[in-house]
Amino acid sequence: MAVGAAMTGLRPIIEGMNMGFLLLAFNQIANNGGMLRYTSGGNFKMPLVIRGPGGVGRQLGAEHSQRLESYFQSVPGLKMVACSTPYNAKGLMKAAIRDDNPVLFFEHVLLYNLKEEIPDEEYIVPIDKAEIVRRGKDVTILTYSRMRHHVMQAVPTLVKQGYDPEVIDLISLKPLDFDTIGESIRKTHRVVIVEECMKTGGLGAEITASINDRLFDELDAPVLRLASQDIPTPYNGALERLTIVQPEQIVEGVKSIISYQ
Repeated sequence: MAVGAAMTGLRPIIEGMNMGFLLLAFNQIANNGGMLRYTSGGNFKMPLVIRGPGGVGRQLGAEHSQRLESYFQSVPGLKMVACSTPYNAKGLMKAAIRDDNPVLFFEHVLLYNLKEEIPDEEYIVPIDKAEIVRRGKDVTILTYSRMRHHVMQAVPTLVKQGYDPEVIDLISLKPLDFDTIGESIRKTHRVVIVEECMKTGGLGAEITASINDRLFDELDAPVLRLASQDIPTPYNGALERLTIVQPEQIVEGVKSIISYQ
């Protein structure tokens, strides 16, 4: 229904209730939504936004704690963004609605209660731009969504111990803002990727491959990926916490990469 509405010139927004349920519509999202602008020779635009909650942290079990970035990243025609603050959530949604391509809008269940002052005047956050959350010189930390906040919890400890990390919130997961990523890596020469996706086949794996393809000679250490364990998310709160990256793991990971010889 939404694909057809977009074909006729409307700009529908799908609320998926839970990101895990989007797997039931994978064919429609990929083959109809993602590819139609290409397969129609550009005769049809596809201004479609697909949004919904996902992520780990509320003891919702495996099916309701999905992270689908890795499932959809290889579908031609789809764009993917992940909000992390009230400011970029509003600005990204406006940009996604105005885009003539289908946009997957990832929202983390534990970020809905965040509060901050945002401008009353009109603004958008560009879909293809990352945000430099903190400037530094020792290591580039690439992250997004809830993990931005885990990284920023780790930063004071790192600074106290004499490290100066640069933190980049990717925001745009597809396409990636490689101008910002590359500029940072050429300065720090070391990279840590922090994500909530599972490590095998996750978004971090694709980012690592792209960094190695484009910037290998700039690296003074291997790219480090900190990601969720490759298991279904448990209901038990203590076990659930163990499946995802915590601030203390980020501290140790960053220290290991900075000290790599």
